Amino acid sequence: MPAARESLLDAAHTALGRRPWSAVRMVDVAAAAGVSRQTLYNEFGSKEGLARALVRREADAYLAGVERALASHAEPRERLAAAAEWTVSAARGNALVRAMLTGCWAERLPSPTLSAVPSSSAVPAQRRADGPLPSPGDFVGLVRDRAVASLTVPGTSKSEASELARACELVVRLGVSCVLAPAGEGGTAGMVRDALTTVRSVS
Repeated sequence: MPAARESLLDAAHTALGRRPWSAVRMVDVAAAAGVSRQTLYNEFGSKEGLARALVRREADAYLAGVERALASHAEPRERLAAAAEWTVSAARGNALVRAMLTGCWAERLPSPTLSAVPSSSAVPAQRRADGPLPSPGDFVGLVRDRAVASLTVPGTSKSEASELARACELVVRLGVSCVLAPAGEGGTAGMVRDALTTVRSVS
């Protein structure tokens, strides 16, 4: 991603941490990034375009974190526990991630439509941002599929693959539920480990 675009997204994210999105001004975002307002409009087209690009970037960062978590342990159960813990941690530290995972968009946040919008942008990254944005249900599928890909080994039977997919989806949904209602003693990872004790495909 070009440096100017990344700096503008950083500036927009910082501004959102200080004031509601409705009070974030494009001229202030440009100034904070050290670029002209025209550069901002060239990159994003509009404030709505900036919001969509910011949401897309945070979604991509969350999913990249899921992949890191899934690669962080040798044992399948621990990898899934790490992914669930990352989900809770990412949502706790980033209001946009929390909103994307739960569908609960606070009044102070931008709330771009999740469907694609017409795009005439010459910037490939903006054309992608103007495409469909993931819904909470989409995130369940995206994380489940990454977990399944990470844990599938050669020779996995069809029934084992189906069981693995169900277990991975259960873990994703447990993680999101812990975003809304924090886990008690043992934390998110403990809840995931307990839930997977009888699942052969992730033993």
